[in-house]
Amino acid sequence: METILANLKSPTDLQAMNPAQLNRLADEVRDLIIRTVSSCGGHLAANLGVVDLTLALLKVFSPPRDQILWDVSHQSYAYKILTDRRDQFPTLRQHQGISGFLRRSESSYDAFGAGHAGTALSAALGMATARDRRSRPGDEHVVAVVGDGALGCGTSFEALNNVAGTARRLIVILNDNEMSISANVGSISRYLGYLLANPRYNRWKSSMESLVSPRLRPNWLRRAYYSVEEAIKGLFLRSVLFEEYGLRYVGPIDGHDIGKMVDALNIARDYDRPILLHVATIKGRGYAPAESAPEAWHGAAPFEIGTGKAVQPSEHLTHSKAFGQTAEQLAADDSRIVAITAAMPAGTGLSGFAQTFPDRFFDVGIAEEHAVVFAAGLAVSGMRPIVPLYSTFSQRVVDYIMHDICLQDLPVIICLDRAGVVGDDGPTHHGIYDIPLFAAIPNLIMAQPADEQELRDMLTAAVQWKSPVIIRYPRGGSGRYTILDAARPLALGKAVVIETGADLTFWALGDMLPVAIETARRVQECRPDIRPTIVNARFIRPIDTDLLASQVAHTRLFVTFENGAVNGGFGTILRDALESVQPVNTPPVIRFGWPHQFIAHGNTDLLQEAAQLTPIPMAERILNTISRIETPSSPAL
Repeated sequence: METILANLKSPTDLQAMNPAQLNRLADEVRDLIIRTVSSCGGHLAANLGVVDLTLALLKVFSPPRDQILWDVSHQSYAYKILTDRRDQFPTLRQHQGISGFLRRSESSYDAFGAGHAGTALSAALGMATARDRRSRPGDEHVVAVVGDGALGCGTSFEALNNVAGTARRLIVILNDNEMSISANVGSISRYLGYLLANPRYNRWKSSMESLVSPRLRPNWLRRAYYSVEEAIKGLFLRSVLFEEYGLRYVGPIDGHDIGKMVDALNIARDYDRPILLHVATIKGRGYAPAESAPEAWHGAAPFEIGTGKAVQPSEHLTHSKAFGQTAEQLAADDSRIVAITAAMPAGTGLSGFAQTFPDRFFDVGIAEEHAVVFAAGLAVSGMRPIVPLYSTFSQRVVDYIMHDICLQDLPVIICLDRAGVVGDDGPTHHGIYDIPLFAAIPNLIMAQPADEQELRDMLTAAVQWKSPVIIRYPRGGSGRYTILDAARPLALGKAVVIETGADLTFWALGDMLPVAIETARRVQECRPDIRPTIVNARFIRPIDTDLLASQVAHTRLFVTFENGAVNGGFGTILRDALESVQPVNTPPVIRFGWPHQFIAHGNTDLLQEAAQLTPIPMAERILNTISRIETPSSPAL
């Protein structure tokens, strides 16, 4: 049977469809999302939950003239499919394919790029204000779709605080599925739950809508009904927070009833001041495994559609699991240890800790800035807080780590998960900038283990250090461990020599150690007379200057390897340290790391090949440099 989706020429085609056609199209879009994500991985539950909302938006509004912003934008798959990217959708998150997030460079329909939560309200307010202040303001609409988790971000509240008196018209869709990645926490989540669940108001609202909805086709009748509803609402609900911020509140609305959504969006489109529609959706809608376990299906690896089982399950430990197991064991022996997450207990490996030590586990929601200052308060009061964050999200807390933790020299341990290139999620999620951002801060110990066992050693030692600590580690695992040994002693600031050679010295950081070893083998194949010394650096700050000083005399070339930005990264730190150890005739340094550009999305192996961060091209560059050192240019006559 021919599908509606196959015949869709433009998103404007939705404006002529009836409810039955839209519901059928919703099923087709969900089917395409499930089939594609089952093949190439991606964000599943959040995208399935907003299919009906997306159809309603595109029936009422006309992007790109009307600008629709999606907070975080990992719920934009249906929007991409319906805005001229259906044929490209099978390339989702693949190298040189379409992104898993909105990108202005990808399509004119993508009004604002995003990959971190909490930005849509501020950006939409800016865009609406610019529209209002043009010499000839247009009639285009600005719509921000904000998840209930993103609403807990401090940035969202800063934007709400500026709505009144800034933009004449602004439409905010609050997509309330009671989750961000994990279940939402805090007062805002409880307040939204109250609005959704108030039985007296919802019984009245349901009765009224069933009675009058069929008669609300003329616009003036719709406006009259919602004016009455606004007055009646105050009899049932406590003062609605959003009204205090200058947004007319309408809701809650069933986000899976396209007809009701279209009616509400028509009201919002015609309203002459900022308005918020509170929409209730179900994360994972239409795929039973995702509906029953939305947290597990937030980001999905390739899977079998019928069973929901991963295509390539692994029993090996990941760094996240090794971190979580170690934190839990340390907490069993030390009552001072507490763990803090910013809405990522499962992703960072803290689910077991949360169950075992519920009174020492704190989920603060999508609020990384609050998380680290909260940790500082705990530390100054004698606790030993451990705060795991994804490296890309830690970019938000540079000032707080500097001002509130390091300046006061507080023993807070921050673990940066997903440090380095993460692959298919692309430039908004690559964790390659943490070393340049943090390593210049005084009082801060910064380190990276070579594998999961060394992560256990490092985290165990960090609890005893009395300074701020950052431990960074990559996504996934080394594939070498299913169980870890007891923690081994680890000396602060000391690197480890893996192989001893002469003339050429490799310093590798963390997960780049195997790459350095393979590069050394390639070099030796071409030059058997050269045997590189290989060092597992372990520490970024303080770097092991004693070892460097002992190597300078018999090294003609140093080479650094890091899964991070090369500009200002570990290689730069080592080069500076060499100059302090031997200011004159300092050996040259080749620094291997990610180039000074935003790295695209795609399979990590392909990205490394594109950046020439694989053993063969690295060995060639090293050999060419050695040749130039051995055969210096003749002096000019």
